[in-house]
Amino acid sequence: MIRLPGDQQRLGELAAAELTYADSGATRDRLPPGYRPASRDARLGVGRAVFDRAVDGLLSWAMHRGAGLAVTASEPTAAVGAVVVLRWGIRPLGFLAPCRVVYRVDEPDRRGFAYGTLPGHPVRGEEAFVVRIGPDGEVRFAITAFSRPASLAARLGGPAGRRVQEIVTDRYVRALQQIAK
Repeated sequence: MIRLPGDQQRLGELAAAELTYADSGATRDRLPPGYRPASRDARLGVGRAVFDRAVDGLLSWAMHRGAGLAVTASEPTAAVGAVVVLRWGIRPLGFLAPCRVVYRVDEPDRRGFAYGTLPGHPVRGEEAFVVRIGPDGEVRFAITAFSRPASLAARLGGPAGRRVQEIVTDRYVRALQQIAK
C-alpha cells in the first residue's frame, strides 16, 4: 500500500472523526429518508472460484484501485473501523473521499462491507458492496447506497455530482468483473 507523506497523520485524524450522517448501517435494511438512494446489481460469473476472486478483490481495495481511484487505507483489507481515503483525479486536483468501514458481511455465500462518509467527503451517506453466490453457482455483485451533498461543490454540482457517482459505480462494477474472471 503506497502512503504519501502526511497520510498516516490524516488517517489518524480521520479514525477519531465522527461519521457525517446519523444512520450508520442503514444499507443493511432500510435506507433512510432525506437521501438519494442508489443501487446496482451485476453478474460476475459462475462458480466458487469467481466468488473467491471477487471477494478478495473487493475486500483488499483492488476493486477501488481497478476503478481508477487512488487508495490510502489504515488496513490492508476492509475491516470494521478501517479508514480509507479515496482520490479520484490527480493531486492536487481531484476529489477526496474519506470513509470508515461501518460493517462487514461474512457469510459463506455473501461477503462484503459498507463504509460511511467522514469529514471532507463531498457527500454524506453510506455505500455497501456485497458479493453473493447463489445455489446455482451464479455470482452477483450488489452496491447499495444513500447520499446527499455535504460540500458546497457537491450542492452546486447537482446533476453533475450524481453523474460522477454513477460513473464511479460503473467503474466499480467493471473492475470487479475483471478481477472475478
